[in-house]
Amino acid sequence: LFTFDEINDNGGVLGKQIEAVVADGASDWPVFAEKAEQLLAKDKVAATFGCWTSVSRKFALPVYEKYNGLLFYPVQYEGEEESPNIIYTAEAVGQQAIPAVDYLLAEGYKKFYLIGTDYVYPQTTNIVLFEYLLSKGIPVENIGGGIRYEGDVAVSAGNYTPFGHTDFQQIVAEIKDFSASGEACVINTINGDANVPFFKEIAASGLTSDDCPIVSFSLSEDEFRGLPTKDLVGHLGCWTYFMSIDSAANDKFKADFQTWLATKAPDAVQKEGRVTCSPMVLSYDGVYLWKAAVEKAGTFEPSAVIKALESGISFEGPGGTVTSQKNHHVTKTVYIGETLEDGQFEILEVIPDVYGEPWLKGTFK
Repeated sequence: LFTFDEINDNGGVLGKQIEAVVADGASDWPVFAEKAEQLLAKDKVAATFGCWTSVSRKFALPVYEKYNGLLFYPVQYEGEEESPNIIYTAEAVGQQAIPAVDYLLAEGYKKFYLIGTDYVYPQTTNIVLFEYLLSKGIPVENIGGGIRYEGDVAVSAGNYTPFGHTDFQQIVAEIKDFSASGEACVINTINGDANVPFFKEIAASGLTSDDCPIVSFSLSEDEFRGLPTKDLVGHLGCWTYFMSIDSAANDKFKADFQTWLATKAPDAVQKEGRVTCSPMVLSYDGVYLWKAAVEKAGTFEPSAVIKALESGISFEGPGGTVTSQKNHHVTKTVYIGETLEDGQFEILEVIPDVYGEPWLKGTFK
């Protein structure tokens, strides 16, 4: 909504003002498909920006393909997908999990414990990471969390818990035992509120980031607002945007967002203590890529806009330059950071121009 207002205040798109149509998927996967159909068949929207979990996206995907709609998806995901009707501004595995593992390998870590929530994003990401770690010379016995095979083929890697899980005592005891010999770390793909009891149990066990750093892929500055950050200090994150990026584009974005919250945001939008984070910025980038593609195509018609995006369009966003690719993913900069007590990240490493490649499973030798 902020981005729409910003564009409208600067002349709109092709001389037209953007009208927002808001639909709530209610965290109910089939509802996302129902709402997508309503947006496309009834409301006749030109483009959609949304979905959160990969499950919600997968429920909506066939609807977008049926109606030849256009969805921009902004949340880190597992890859292994390339819909003709979705633009994935999200971090693919090679733009988050792989760079994080490379960083940990370079820091001398030799043991990797995989833990996540029991759904498609963690499961697929971790089997890709399992294959990647083996290709880097990490032996199977140094990959914790459990490996499941069908015949000689590994089909699952990691320890999984349900959404909203609260009892991590046994898992943390296992992690503590796994890390006792040193040079160990944790790859965390736990989603949502379950991170609170997980990190509380880690802290209670006496494990510190010096003993066994945890790199998380679903915890941004926004999630930190509801977490005890003292339990996360020193642990790591990897995204394609951090609020702490020192650049003119990011400073302007943050200031403009706060001004919008104070002056134009709808009453339903929470205004106190708001921060910026990667999914927010990738949504923002997506709207501007769409705007540029519409202007290049000279029309709002989805097929023409998609063709323009496939030709390669760049936008200088708060996290750096993003460029659309023929495969419907986006080239962007990757940042690795360490969590601070104030819920921000200290940037440790910057990796520019990382190509968005969705097809990684089975490619590492």
